Amino acid sequence: MTDITKSILAINSNAQFSVDDEDINKITWLNGTTPIAVDIIKAKQAELQTEYTNNKYQRDRAESYPSIQDQLDMQYWDKVNSTTTWQTAIAKVKSDNPKG
Repeated sequence: MTDITKSILAINSNAQFSVDDEDINKITWLNGTTPIAVDIIKAKQAELQTEYTNNKYQRDRAESYPSIQDQLDMQYWDKVNSTTTWQTAIAKVKSDNPKG
């Protein structure tokens, strides 16, 4: 689950608060920050969690792509040798990690 701090800051990036033990019932609002209702924070948590879950393929692809240096080297040698090594490598990452 997305943490409380991230959820609150997604609602109000200027919020000042503290949270004890990641417990939504133990939020202390600081320096005049207008409190945010627990149900609104929970709704934002659910929204952020859904977004995180739906974008898993992006995280998986990022880990699977060859480094930028390797990709540039592939592109150079593809140009020199009239090959498609880079395109093949990228297509494999995309097919192995399809969008949601």
